[in-house]
Amino acid sequence: MKYLASLAVASFALLLAGCATPPPASPPPQATSCPAAVPAGTRCLSGQDAAGAFYLVAMPPHWNGTLVLHAHGGPNLGVPTLARTMEDLQRWAVVVKAGYAWAGSSFRQGGVAVHSAAEDTERLRRIFVKQVAQPKLTILHGQSWGASVAAVAASMFTDDAGRRPYDAVLLTSGVLAGGTRAYDFRLDLRVIYQSLCANHPRAHEPQYPLAIGLPPGNKLTNAELRDRANECLALDKPAAQRTPDQQRKVQTIADVLKIPAGSILSHLAWGTFHFQDVAQRNGGRSPFGNAAARYAGSPDDAVLNASVARYAADPQAVAAFGADTDPDGRIPVPVLTVHGMGDPTAFVEMQDTFRRTMEKAGTASHLVQTFTSHDTHSYLDDAVYPTLLSALADWARGGAKPTPEQIAAQCGRAAPALGNNCRFRPDFQPQPLASRVTPR
Repeated sequence: MKYLASLAVASFALLLAGCATPPPASPPPQATSCPAAVPAGTRCLSGQDAAGAFYLVAMPPHWNGTLVLHAHGGPNLGVPTLARTMEDLQRWAVVVKAGYAWAGSSFRQGGVAVHSAAEDTERLRRIFVKQVAQPKLTILHGQSWGASVAAVAASMFTDDAGRRPYDAVLLTSGVLAGGTRAYDFRLDLRVIYQSLCANHPRAHEPQYPLAIGLPPGNKLTNAELRDRANECLALDKPAAQRTPDQQRKVQTIADVLKIPAGSILSHLAWGTFHFQDVAQRNGGRSPFGNAAARYAGSPDDAVLNASVARYAADPQAVAAFGADTDPDGRIPVPVLTVHGMGDPTAFVEMQDTFRRTMEKAGTASHLVQTFTSHDTHSYLDDAVYPTLLSALADWARGGAKPTPEQIAAQCGRAAPALGNNCRFRPDFQPQPLASRVTPR
């Protein structure tokens, strides 16, 4: 099975560790132009590794000796490109401005494949060490979906001598509940949307289980999906310009799923195209189900629950998807997380699940979680990331484990030079994910 083949992590790890025939050497990186946002004097290098992933390295003019190894969000579904990695560096230019070296991979394939992306990230670290410079400290940074990549990678790898390749891990706005739990609400969105709108698929189109996203060969585009959603919900219009029926449907989705109206379309797209990718990797089977879910918050919950389609998750697909995407928490180094309390994409309640995962693994003492009052996902504020990297580096070098209160104070001291937008909330504690996503 294609998906199960992608989970042959053990053999790949042996190759990386030098316990079997070494993989082909990656060509050396070449000098390239830097994105505009990085500081003057930054040296950028790019290349394509032996597995086909593109990568980009940025060396600041005054390097502090620490490498920040970046695992990007998404995941993208198209063919990987260097342009994606250029965009990542442009977004995270504040890391280079703060004196850190930065390295990011496009990953060798698109789609929801966490272990594969973790392998690509570790491969890039080795390229950096062998062909660029020897860091004094390596911090693995995962953003959004990339946080699950980083969390998995941090428990997967050791280097040639059995040492830990990462000294610390930073997880920002992370999808950290594991794929078998993090995406349930997107199936809920698919079935509720179809109950209300009946146009994805339309009645005259071939019908299929919504849990597979789209059937193989279906050529629906993002633009066509957007048109269907706007036809039913008028998401492209202010609430005041929607018809009463459109606004009622929008409000039903928002109230039942506890998501803002502005994020309905993006989650609908992920529940379509990413679900299709996951099902195809599982031989057409889906790990998502809602057979026992009972939805609440609509004008008439009995009618809603009677009208939505019901699906049972395929056990084989659940096992394979979980083996690839669910962090096990066995991370042997300091881990620092940050999450916006109002994140509309990766719910902050996923942090409760991740804490429980590390508690189960016996590694909770390695974890510090911080939260901010931001309601954004892709990027918080410039003041946040250098503060977290500095606190994490100090901890990794043997300093005291930081507290959320200390990190908030440290950010406050650094903020005037970085935009005064720390917004840390040391008092916040996330609720269980089941308080946000309908249990099943």
